[in-house]
Amino acid sequence: MTPAAIVFWGTGFAQVVLAFSMLLCAWRILIGPRAQDRVLGLDTLYLNGMLLIMVHCIRTALTAYFETSLILAVIGFTSTVALAKFLMRGEVIE
Repeated sequence: MTPAAIVFWGTGFAQVVLAFSMLLCAWRILIGPRAQDRVLGLDTLYLNGMLLIMVHCIRTALTAYFETSLILAVIGFTSTVALAKFLMRGEVIE
């Protein structure tokens, strides 16, 4: 096997695994018994979405979506912090 074929099949496998992981995160968001479980599922869903975009960039050798994954990571982090603060204090802005 050539190195290009190894990268192609490896990234394809990684995309399938990340998509399955996103399904499990969505299940945790829908079924989670507590709000903390739902926030954790949402945070993991953002992370897996960002990684799925990054793997797609590696597989297609396009660098156009790297900024998109960075923006998704920042939005995911800020939403997780805001939701955690809301769950702890009951308000986001003091």
